[in-house]
Amino acid sequence: MTLELQGVAKAVGARVHIHPTNLVLRKGSLNVLLGPTLSGKTTLMRLMAGLDQPTAGRVLWEGRDVTGVRVQDRGVAMVYQQFINYPSMTVFDNIASPLRLQGLPRADIESRVRRAADLMRLTPYLSRKPLELSGGQQQRTALARALVKEAGLVLLDEPLANLDYKLREELRAEIPRLFEESGAVFVYATTEPEEALLLGGHTATLWEGRVTQFGPTAEVYRAPVDAVTARVFSNPPMNILDLRKDGDRLLFGAGEAAVPARLGTLPDGPYRAGFRAHHLGLDRPAGEALAFQATVLGAEITGSETFLHLDHTGARWVGLLPGVRPLAPGTPVAVWLDAAHLHLFDAGGRRIGPSPEPMAA
Repeated sequence: MTLELQGVAKAVGARVHIHPTNLVLRKGSLNVLLGPTLSGKTTLMRLMAGLDQPTAGRVLWEGRDVTGVRVQDRGVAMVYQQFINYPSMTVFDNIASPLRLQGLPRADIESRVRRAADLMRLTPYLSRKPLELSGGQQQRTALARALVKEAGLVLLDEPLANLDYKLREELRAEIPRLFEESGAVFVYATTEPEEALLLGGHTATLWEGRVTQFGPTAEVYRAPVDAVTARVFSNPPMNILDLRKDGDRLLFGAGEAAVPARLGTLPDGPYRAGFRAHHLGLDRPAGEALAFQATVLGAEITGSETFLHLDHTGARWVGLLPGVRPLAPGTPVAVWLDAAHLHLFDAGGRRIGPSPEPMAA
């Protein structure tokens, strides 16, 4: 089973919701759509499902053009952030409802419901009503109803966003196992880079209706093709530094440093450098390091970590530091960056130069 988008685009009047998009999603694959709110994730899912029709391009399923085919006539299941269950029906009947609409024999319905309930760990609750369940169990019921259809395409639109931390972690761990066992094409939308990394598979990053990159999740994270993708796949957003290479020196703001060995062959000229918040520190790292003078704008202490907001010659940065660092606004600090973590982009935002080392990204 393969889902292919060929130049698929969506516009409403003069407003473009999805720019021309080409994607190939294969059987048994887990595909994450990662982007901020209003980046186009839900619209792209609706185009995949047939809930909306593209204004350009084609949707192919197993090589067959299904662009104009109704969603009811496709093998699609979808679960939304606001999960929906029928409150007057038991968990068993909620899960069984799409199978009864298909007119399947009772024995087949019983078998498939119990298999899905077992996968979602709902077997002890099949006789209960949804309102007698926890939020996580209610969402599992909605997921089981999607899985029981044995659809070839399963679309999950931020399905865990409304659950508490413990339940999200539990279901994040379970979902990849479910994908492997079903053999369907799964598409999972999220705004959280951490969730994409936990789920693995392949990730498509979206920004203002464009897919900026698609590939194995770890690869997209470690080697974003441009500054926009790097921003989407960083939380907090990637810090940016404007600099110039001049011979064996890097010049930035009021400071300068020796050019790291891995960047020694780059031509002289202006660049944009990016680095993630957790790579910025107050202590000098081992190896080649860059030092910056900055001013503290504020500190958010979460308990085990501190988000340190900084001003560096007018640029606002965020450092994610371990432990409690109660630094007062206005405090001058020296911050350090291991050069192995540096991403370089040209003036237009496209990646140039070598990628950071895999373990350093």
